[in-house]
Amino acid sequence: MFDAKLRPLIDPPLNAAGRAIAGLGISANAVTLAGLLPGLAAALAIAHGQFLAGLALILVNRLADGLDGAVARASGPSDLGGYLDIVTDFIFYTAIPLGFAFAAPANLLPALLLVASFTLTGVSFLAFAVIAGKRGEETSAHGAKSFFYSTGLAEGGETIACFIAMCLWQQHFPLIALAYAGLCGLTVVQRSLMAWRQFSRPPGADRG
Repeated sequence: MFDAKLRPLIDPPLNAAGRAIAGLGISANAVTLAGLLPGLAAALAIAHGQFLAGLALILVNRLADGLDGAVARASGPSDLGGYLDIVTDFIFYTAIPLGFAFAAPANLLPALLLVASFTLTGVSFLAFAVIAGKRGEETSAHGAKSFFYSTGLAEGGETIACFIAMCLWQQHFPLIALAYAGLCGLTVVQRSLMAWRQFSRPPGADRG
């Protein structure tokens, strides 16, 4: 929901850093894979009750997630890079709730429901992208991407805000997780309605 609005603010410094990293000969794929490590370490720290350490590692992971795209824009994007980016993102999104599930028994069911909601939003997101790509449709709302990024109520920015809240107020994890799972459910409904409207028309019908 907020990702497209944040892009004009975060892209200029990220792009500058991306050009510098690309100039060192470091590939975007290397940044993507390296960034997964602090994401998994964050889940491990959270599982052991080290919530502030987990929060710091989450922020490092998200910085790397922003930098890999900036490096790709500087050195040239690739299909493999797009694949690695989305796969590592969903590994991270799954790992953090599971870390909270191991941190306290009361977190188990809310964490599983949150992971299930992430699965549904991921399926709706990727299905939309595949069909939009097949129809030749494009969008630049989220910047240059390897495939079509459909907008939703629950996007990357909202998910990170949710994870930050969980780390700061870990005693309220069940409530935060259930509330965000509900928002993810609404996102699936929203995206499905958007697909109904957009894909009911012949390809290119709205380009005039």
